[in-house]
Amino acid sequence: MTDFELIKMPFDQESIITWSLSNAIARDWPVVYLLSDDKSVYVGETKSATKRFYQHLAHEKKKHLSQVGIILNEKFNRSVCTDLESKLISLFSADGKHKVLNANAGMASGNYYQRDEYRDSFNEIFEILVNDGLLSRPASEIINSNLFKFSPFKALNVDQEIALSEIIKRLSTDAEANQGSQLIVQGEPGTGKTIVAIYLIKLLRDIAQMSIDDLSDQDSIFADFFSSEYAELFENMKIALVVPQQSLRETIEKVFAQTPGLDKSMVLTPFEVAKSEMHFDLLIVDEAHRLGQRANQSSAMLNKQFTEANIKLFGIDDKTKTQLDWIETKSTHQLLLLDPEQSVKPGDLPLTITHEIINTAKNDSRLFQLVSQMRIKGGNDYLNFVNKLFSDSPALKRDFNGYDLRFYDDFESMRNDILYLNEEVGLSRLLAGFAWKYKSKKNPDLYDIDIDGHQLRWNQTVKDWVNSPNSVNEVGSIHTIQGYDLNFAGVIIGNDLGYDPINQKIVFNRNCYFDAKGKENNKVLGVKYSDDEILQYVLNIYRVLLTRGIKGTFVYVCDLELRKLISARMSLKA
Repeated sequence: MTDFELIKMPFDQESIITWSLSNAIARDWPVVYLLSDDKSVYVGETKSATKRFYQHLAHEKKKHLSQVGIILNEKFNRSVCTDLESKLISLFSADGKHKVLNANAGMASGNYYQRDEYRDSFNEIFEILVNDGLLSRPASEIINSNLFKFSPFKALNVDQEIALSEIIKRLSTDAEANQGSQLIVQGEPGTGKTIVAIYLIKLLRDIAQMSIDDLSDQDSIFADFFSSEYAELFENMKIALVVPQQSLRETIEKVFAQTPGLDKSMVLTPFEVAKSEMHFDLLIVDEAHRLGQRANQSSAMLNKQFTEANIKLFGIDDKTKTQLDWIETKSTHQLLLLDPEQSVKPGDLPLTITHEIINTAKNDSRLFQLVSQMRIKGGNDYLNFVNKLFSDSPALKRDFNGYDLRFYDDFESMRNDILYLNEEVGLSRLLAGFAWKYKSKKNPDLYDIDIDGHQLRWNQTVKDWVNSPNSVNEVGSIHTIQGYDLNFAGVIIGNDLGYDPINQKIVFNRNCYFDAKGKENNKVLGVKYSDDEILQYVLNIYRVLLTRGIKGTFVYVCDLELRKLISARMSLKA
């Protein structure tokens, strides 16, 4: 599948005519092409290059582009070209050197003859583009970046395509009827909930600014929505993405900042929503289960802001109001992306509320479920294994499609393997439950975690810790890793979890759990949390940590009795 060629020429009528007259491929052969200048790039595929280039020259948003690059291969066919087009759009959008001008009308992800062989050969093209300066860094580095993961330029799976299509139909129907609505997307870790949120916003923006030129030469998944009727409905729609988690918010802001049609000001905290003078047409809430209820906040300032938000929105400081109530009050339509099993502390939205909104949406056919595993190579079988690992009926260990799942009796060995894999493939980190005090937060010279004489520090930054310079030498907590992907995750199960061999049950050790907000009683609402109730949040934390690794997960358990139990459960093979 080799012998790729990149032909470059000025993007003007004279150059296109000259090339077309001397190349039969210009009239009737599938090619992939790039239109670019120093700041922007447009990626396309066509089997009639000359015709397509003339269309672009007449297009207001592309006629300023100065160069065309044509990727040729005698073994190209239409399926290969659409696949390569999708890969290049994803790479350029995450690379950040150019703004991608493509409309987000849907990207190819289907199977075709010898797809794996063709995809392996694409690496040659990527290297050519790096050497030519069109891409600023190797594809392997771009793919490891969070900007690649969260880019709206993605080939979706069937679950996501169906959910997005139905969401747009629902929004348009409700908008036409001038009535509000609440839609729910539910999915376990790795099913792509955040991608659905970002993709939808970009898609709605592109529909509102639709261009027939962008769609004239592609088989678009969402082409039916690019019509004047839909464009009119969505043209002035005020949309924002609400991200409760501080660690993830800045990363998503960067994606919005470099995506045409989006702006980082569209990414908000729940507090910013409440303060805003704007009434939103649509608020999309990522990780909606992490919205807060009234409780002691992490600072006196936030306690004050919670009170002020309630008074502003409801006239009084009604302590029963949650941040979800703020979202509903400030918007006509809401799209909530959630998984109740990823709620990790008592201050999160109560499970009674999340289950109620899920059931209501289900009864009204407004619940869209994502089930296909996008993150973890081990797929849904591995996810099922993790979900049952701490239960009374554990699942048997399987091959999990070659997923690298290892149990360690020796912590040093696990750490060394993570360090080695980080050198080999990148994005390999240690993670742990909050079973050690965060002493280095106030004194960076101190160590936090001591395991068998090996001393380590907690994450020294909250925002985008995964990509911080020293993160491979630190240990990430749930507050820095939820929502992120790794290639390999080394998970330390601390002494906050133990095993009672007499009563044969996993137990929570309150004295070994140092997340103050994770075990704090709610004095505002007069609620006390038992050890069994906190245990469920801690188990949720470990389920999240155990589902961060794309290629593999390594496990070390501190409590000796629990180590025996988990080791035995991870040794039982189907």
